[in-house]
Amino acid sequence: MNYWLVKQEPSSYSFDDLQKEGRTDWTGVRNYQARNNLAAMKKGDKVFFYHSGGEKAVVGTAKVSKTAFQDPTSEDTAWIAVEIEAGKPLTKPVSLADIKTNPKLKDIALLKLSRLSVVPITRAEYDEIISMSK
Repeated sequence: MNYWLVKQEPSSYSFDDLQKEGRTDWTGVRNYQARNNLAAMKKGDKVFFYHSGGEKAVVGTAKVSKTAFQDPTSEDTAWIAVEIEAGKPLTKPVSLADIKTNPKLKDIALLKLSRLSVVPITRAEYDEIISMSK
């Protein structure tokens, strides 16, 4: 199993929206490295949902429910999407500021590859953020 973090502006599509819908196609990724991360996702992989913009926090969990397929928002076959299924909201969102000050998360891709909307994380990083959310 792999672990991922996906980012989205809550004004465009929030974790609450995902929970209401139950699942969604993760579309619109137009960065090759982020696209490659989508392609590496496997069904059942765990995903953190991160609100970018003003909030800047990990707010909930999800899982990959369908692996890579042609992104329906693009006619260019270079772009793909995955389907993610809603998990649970974190008891307490974990802010970017808290992530930055945690030495166990000093190498997390969220910080190292901050411009990417889809990044891999390690199991240890996933577990640490879960711990921080309690």
